[in-house]
Amino acid sequence: MAVGSEAAAMARGAHRKTTGQTGFHAGLAAEDIVARDYAHRGHSLVSRRWRGLAGEIDLVMQDGAGIIFVEVKKSGSFARAVARLSQRQISRLQRAAEEFLDTQPLGALTDVRFDVALVNGQGEIEVIENALGH
Repeated sequence: MAVGSEAAAMARGAHRKTTGQTGFHAGLAAEDIVARDYAHRGHSLVSRRWRGLAGEIDLVMQDGAGIIFVEVKKSGSFARAVARLSQRQISRLQRAAEEFLDTQPLGALTDVRFDVALVNGQGEIEVIENALGH
C-alpha cells in the first residue's frame, strides 16, 4: 500500500471510530431520556442493556406484575429513527426477551409488552406501545 493511501485508510478508520463512539454515547443519552420518561409514568427500571445469548435489550421496565421490553432508536427525526429498526433486530429482541423471561418467576407466563421508543435530534420522545403486537 502506498504511503498516501495508507494515511487515507488510517484517517477513515479514525473517523469511523470517532463516529462510532459518538453514536454509542448518543444512544446512552437517548436511553437515559427514555428511562426517565418511563419512570415519570410510574414504571421502574429492571435492567439497562440486558444481554443474553440472543442479543441485547435496551431497557427492561416493570409495569406492575408485567414487563416492558423497550427498544430505543435515536436519529435526527422520528421517521429516520423508526426506519433504523430492522426485522433482524426485532427477531433478536424477541429471542433475548424469551431468555430474560426464563429468569422470571412466571417465566413465559409473565405479562409482557414490546415498546419502541424513538428519540429525535431535539431529545423529544415518541413511544410506540405494544409496537410488536406480542
